[in-house]
Amino acid sequence: MPKVITDKKLVAELLTRGVEKIYPSYADLEKKLLSGEKIRLYCGYDPTASSLHIGNAISINKLGQFQALGHEVIFLVGDFTGLIGDPTDKKATRRKMTREEILANAAHYQEQASAYLKFDGDNPAKIMYNSAWNDKLTFRELIELSSNFTVQQMIQRDMFQERLKEEKPIYLHEFLYPLTQAYDSVVLDVDLEIGGNDQMFNMMCGRDLLRTLKNKEKSVLTMKLLADGSGKKMGKSEGNVVFLNVAANDMYGQVMSWPDGIIISALELCTLVPMAEVKKIEAELKPGQANPRDFKMKLAFEITKINRGQAAAEKAQENFVSTIQKKEIPEEIGVYQAIKKQNTLIDLLVETKFVKSKTEARQKIEEGAIKIRPEKNGQANVGEMTVIKDVKKEINFDGEMTSVIIQKGKFNFIRVIL
Repeated sequence: MPKVITDKKLVAELLTRGVEKIYPSYADLEKKLLSGEKIRLYCGYDPTASSLHIGNAISINKLGQFQALGHEVIFLVGDFTGLIGDPTDKKATRRKMTREEILANAAHYQEQASAYLKFDGDNPAKIMYNSAWNDKLTFRELIELSSNFTVQQMIQRDMFQERLKEEKPIYLHEFLYPLTQAYDSVVLDVDLEIGGNDQMFNMMCGRDLLRTLKNKEKSVLTMKLLADGSGKKMGKSEGNVVFLNVAANDMYGQVMSWPDGIIISALELCTLVPMAEVKKIEAELKPGQANPRDFKMKLAFEITKINRGQAAAEKAQENFVSTIQKKEIPEEIGVYQAIKKQNTLIDLLVETKFVKSKTEARQKIEEGAIKIRPEKNGQANVGEMTVIKDVKKEINFDGEMTSVIIQKGKFNFIRVIL
């Protein structure tokens, strides 16, 4: 059994780095951590997508920091709460998912979280599923639990007020989401819950219910959300999220596409770069003397290293420099063998699985997201890639043209040969 670390500087960084607010107070939680008491804490993750994303990684990273100081960490998969759908920040009801979809989505969550958490060793994190207790609740027990909350509490939430103004429906099951999440705290009997600051309402419901049913005080720690200088957050709804299951090259490249204003926030929230170094980078960026690209490359490297390892991060950085900065084509790209001499670009995009349908192919072409470069006599890396916006574009293999490079977006390449 590892000893709980009570170093005051480490505890101070734990409770300040990336932290928005602590309830009931910073002093209360600090005192508990400095006492040497081993606390139990958790964060829940609803499997609404087939992969965790960088926004999830912020709280998982914080769980890992608590684990490193010797505390008991629970990684909770919300396979029951995911069936309800968290209404937080949603101006419309979430699409209801099946249990099969939920479990399929969660299949690799532990593997992805293990980049930040240890699930083995002396102090392993526990992975749990909240269907284990919520599936067993009787209707009578649910009514009894719901008696601890009021309709006024729920209806005052911003997104419900917006729906009322727009005359959009609010379904009864959406009111039950905070209750169900609150019950997780009771069953797990935790000392602390961690989550994004957008989850404060749900987590405080758990604090209230735990106090009512068990006379126990639970601390709540809210994390800052990953956002650029203007306050625009990164996430699935905004379409700029980085999923943790993508290849190293894609992860590195996607981080490099983030706005410069997010560099400091992301270094603090998504990496283990010492805060002294983060502050130094912040100071160098302010006068405008340093090139933000260099620090963003460090950010992309650190995030990729955590999730894919040192070697993969180094290779991804080399690939980015050669393919994006020097506008070269990667040395190692996939090869697809076309059957016909005459092909439409749309057909090749579908056949190579660059897109899922001809409709998506047309959309990508019209957006200017597709480039090609014919190759003659087997000569590679010669000439520039050309943007194609003609949905009727044909690719014909004849004469000296032996192959064609197709590029989708910034990072996806394939060589098509006859």
